[in-house]
Amino acid sequence: MSGLLVGIDGGGTLCRAALQWNGGRAEVAVPGANAFSDPDGCIQAINAALGALAEKAAVDVAGLAGAPAYLALAGVTGPEIAERIAARLPLRRAVIEEDRRAALAGALNGADGAVAVCGTGSFVAFQQGGTVRFAGGYGLMLGDEASGAWLGRAAVSAVLAARDGIGPATALTEALQDSVGDSAALLDLGRSATPRDFGALAPRVTQAAGTGDKVALRLMQQGAGYIADCVMALGWRPGLRLCLAGGVGPRFALYLPELLREAVSPPDGTALDGALSLARQMAEAAE
Repeated sequence: MSGLLVGIDGGGTLCRAALQWNGGRAEVAVPGANAFSDPDGCIQAINAALGALAEKAAVDVAGLAGAPAYLALAGVTGPEIAERIAARLPLRRAVIEEDRRAALAGALNGADGAVAVCGTGSFVAFQQGGTVRFAGGYGLMLGDEASGAWLGRAAVSAVLAARDGIGPATALTEALQDSVGDSAALLDLGRSATPRDFGALAPRVTQAAGTGDKVALRLMQQGAGYIADCVMALGWRPGLRLCLAGGVGPRFALYLPELLREAVSPPDGTALDGALSLARQMAEAAE
């Protein structure tokens, strides 16, 4: 097996990995973890993905060690985190960065435009004439607006607001209240829930918005407004593409301003495709 390349897209919910070689490609996905909030879980996820990838491609993990590898990981806030993670992996030629560059490379494939990635976390990226700019990606405690985790947490907050009589009670808030429990249970959820836990509630919000639920619609409109503000601030102009990616990203299309809604087009590829592309650039630079 020659020309090996390893790409990893490590998110807070899923860690996806791909192995590419001359004439073939294998992909796997395992439960993920954020590199900042759960570095041990992140390392465990990457090693599990590498093991599953090696098994699927019928090679030893040791055979992957010398391959150019690009790891795009949610939560890599600087070189210290990247170095700590690299030290506990079997990959000798790994470049570890936060996940925004790979998502941009995968979605636009080198073309100009903007990408809003809204999965468990969120960020917005813009590329034009070789210049790249980013907004967001700071985690649920400080931001991640329009992410799945943000939607889920905001929905739980809306349940408490409805219970206190300062917000509307809707089918969504009543369903969440029934499934989570009383105020004490909701507060326990707020104390112990991870971004992934909150993100698991996001599909209930997007589905409720489709039925006209007042709270769900407000949250989807608020998230779409954040995406629009970021895209415009980064420099997007009519005539350029806007790609919506991630588990909930495409769901915001209906709630964007018309100018942006008309610019939405499917991404050319995924962040995993982008990671493989960047690994290929590593290999070419070393030749």
